[in-house]
This record gives sequence, structure tokens and C-alpha cells, in this order.
Amino acid sequence: MVFKRSIAVVAGCAVLGAGTVLWGAQAAPASKPGGAVKLELPPAPAKAKPLLPEAFAGWVMQGAAQNVTDATAADSTNAQALREYQFTHALLATYKRSGETLTVHALGFLDASGAYGAFSFYRKDNWPKADIGTDAASNGNRVVFCIGNTVVDATFSEVGPMSAGELRELVKQIPVPLGNRALTPPILLNLPKPQLDKQTLHYALGVTSYAGAGGVLPPEMIGFDRGAETVTASYGLSSNVATLTLIDYPTPQIAAAQEAKFRDYLKAGSHAQPAFPKPLVDSDQASLEVRRTGPLVAIVSGDAIPDESHKLLESVLFQEELVNIPQPTESEVNKTGRLLMGIAALVIIGSAAAILLGLFLGGGRALWRVAHGKPASSVYEVEFIRLNLEK
Repeated sequence: MVFKRSIAVVAGCAVLGAGTVLWGAQAAPASKPGGAVKLELPPAPAKAKPLLPEAFAGWVMQGAAQNVTDATAADSTNAQALREYQFTHALLATYKRSGETLTVHALGFLDASGAYGAFSFYRKDNWPKADIGTDAASNGNRVVFCIGNTVVDATFSEVGPMSAGELRELVKQIPVPLGNRALTPPILLNLPKPQLDKQTLHYALGVTSYAGAGGVLPPEMIGFDRGAETVTASYGLSSNVATLTLIDYPTPQIAAAQEAKFRDYLKAGSHAQPAFPKPLVDSDQASLEVRRTGPLVAIVSGDAIPDESHKLLESVLFQEELVNIPQPTESEVNKTGRLLMGIAALVIIGSAAAILLGLFLGGGRALWRVAHGKPASSVYEVEFIRLNLEK
């Protein structure tokens, strides 16, 4: 997905293997006894770490994990939603331990934003939060969590008191990306924090994922074909629950046009085309409101009183911020800075040494002359050249 701006906060893509590609590389001939020539190729790069380990916390993988690159093979029911989140590959594995079974589906995505979106798609609003990975939720013996650009759907045959701790051990062995692929969706930072129910937060990048995550508006109105991305969350206001929908567009101009479109749609009420979805039908019609700030369009719905809904909507403010992108190694900027600092240190040290050496040698000579009754400097001495011509 394309980030339209940089933001402070949040969280790339693990691959199952890496091939060797030689760009214009030439093999270096090496002579052997007898005149034979052996071509020595550069060594192949090490393979990337797989999504799942063969064993962790006493669990041992049974057979080889199934590696799939088709979203339909990974999850036939939600394949289109996975594609919208930019699914790349998956490992499907079964682990055994003391007669117990653990089924693990690890889904890989292009970046951490896609993984978080898929997690929010799978996690239902009433699932309790779990302390595993970046974000997690559980439902009986099923646990869904995300870490980096990977979503893990784990199902225990029997849940024990140490099940969460065992999955935390699994998290340590799942590769995570670095750089801009580790960033979580910037739009999340525009959500007002007070009274936010984080377990109802859903991030969508397409029609299917938006509809499947309980979107408020008709999916075809959002404008996903224009690069829109959405986040929906519930707020426990004092009068009742309100739902806030944020839609992020590539430019403020697109957002302004969509704002007018949404406002006309909400005003149409029962005469709206297409007809109101159930979340809008169940909302207090007086509380429905839309507002734009920068490239963001915010829509409030639900049963809260109009004054509280309006206050929630007004608390949404688009702000551009800078993001600290994790670096896989020392960045080129840091390397250049260290080089310049090293050069400056050498210049300072050399200059100081030259000054001290000059003071030592020059001062020593001056002291010697003074001790012998001569001026400190020889500048003021008048010297004559005498020619002994006497016979």
C-alpha cells in the first residue's frame, strides 16, 4: 500500500526463501593442474527465515508445513479480503505435544499495515484482548495475533494456563521486517484516543474487507479505486455508543469531493440510493454527521446524542508528522556523519599537536638564548661576516 504522508509511531515482509540473482556478474576463472579451468561463482545468499519454526515451547511440527502462495488455498472463504490486504504467502502447520494438537496458520503480507488490517478483519468485536505479539485476541481455544507483517491464527485442542506464554515463545521465532514495511497504518493515529474501544477497531483497504469488517457506509461509495483506506471504531460515550469512520484519500481535493457526496447521502435518509445499510438504519438520524480535515473524511454514526457525536467528530484533526523508520543496519546518513566527525576530530587533534610542538620547540630555544644572555629572538641580532685577510 502507498503511504501518502509520514507519521510518528508503528510496526515488512518475511519470505520463505531467497534465490540467487547475478546482475552482470562474471565468473572468475581459476586454473587447475592439467590446464582445466574451473568457474567459481559467488556464494548463494542465505535463505530467509521461515514464518514458522519446527519446534517451540515443547511443540513439534508434524511433517512439513504446507507452503501456499494463493490466497484461496490459505483461506478460501476470505481470499478476496486477503488479496486486498496484499497477501503474499502462508505456512499451514500442525504441532503435537503429549497427545495435544496445535494448528497454526501463519499468513504473510507485503507490510505490517496489511497484516494489521487482516488481524482486525479476523478479530471479532467481542473477543477479549490477549497479550501476544503486536496485537492479539482470543475466542475459546482460538487465538489470532499479528507480529510484523505476519498474522497467526492458532487453534489449540486444549487450552491451558500456559497457552498464551507458549505463543509468546512462538512470536520470538517469527521474522519481522525492517524499514518502511514495518510501519503500521498511519490513519490509526488520527483516531481520538479518549473513550476508544480498541477491540472494535477495523482497518480496510477494499470493498470486501470493509464490508466484512462491519463498515457503516455502502462499500461502493468509499472510493477504494481512488486509493482510499478506512478505519472504523466504536466509542463508549456517556449517552450511548457512537461509531467513528475515518476515510483517508490521496489528496484533500478527492476528500472534499467525497465529503460532499457523503453529506448528500446522509441527508437523503430513507430516500438515499443505495439504501442505508443496517448500521445507518439503526443509528440516531439526528446524530449522523460528516466532516473533512485535510485528506481525511470523518463520519459519525450510532445512538449517541447529537451533541456528543458532534464533539467526537470535531476532535478528529489531521496532522502531518514525521516517522522514525527502523533501519536494518546503520544508515548511510549516520555513516556519512561519523566520517565527517572523524575528519573534524583528526583536524582538531593535528592542529593542537602542531601548536603544542611549536610552543615546545620555539619556547625552548627562546629560554636557551635568554639563559646565555642573548635576546629571546634572533631577529634583533646584527650579524657580520668577517673575512680574516690580515697577513
